[in-house]
This record gives sequence, structure tokens and C-alpha cells, in this order.
Amino acid sequence: MHELSIAMNLIEVACEEAERRDVRIVALHVTIGPLSGVVRDALISAFEIACESSPLGDIRFEIVETQVTMQCSVCEAETLVVSLQELRCRQCGEPARQITGGRELELTALEIEA
Repeated sequence: MHELSIAMNLIEVACEEAERRDVRIVALHVTIGPLSGVVRDALISAFEIACESSPLGDIRFEIVETQVTMQCSVCEAETLVVSLQELRCRQCGEPARQITGGRELELTALEIEA
């Protein structure tokens, strides 16, 4: 379960930043895409487990999920793919050759106590 190592790395980054700025982190915001290889529920569970032994304690963990987007080489549309099982342009049906979104795994924000 690589989600545990991801969760531990997120906590490590948050702890380092809290120490560096001398603040208390109250929430972590993460963006994940369906092609990132991360299972949302597994990441949430892993994060809860990893927080138990960290100074962050009861930190909130917010996840935003993105969708798979593509740049069509035929109609030049930037669009969502039909589905994960059918990576085709919604406009013209051309198979996706250039995926432009959906691989994200990003720590987007650390919320600090005011």
C-alpha cells in the first residue's frame, strides 16, 4: 500500500513547514487525479494512521479529485475524456494521444491556525 508512504511524506512536509514558520497546521489540502495511481479511500485511511504518531494530531485532510482531460489532435479541443475506459475526445471521438490532466498528486495548500 504505497498510500501510506505518500501520507507519511505529506505529514513530513507539513511538520517541516510548521516548524520552519513556527505555526500550527490545521489542514492539509491535496489534489489527486484518477491516473495518479492513488486510491482516495486508501490515502484517507493511511493518513489517519500516519497522523496518530505525528505531532499534527487531529489535522483535517481535504482531497480534491480531478478528471482526465486531453488535447485532441484532430479537433484541437481541450476536453474531458469520454471515460477512464474510453480515452476518447468528447467532441469528435478521436482516441486520446495527449493527456493533459488527471495524473495529479499535489499538496496544494497547508492551512495554518490564525
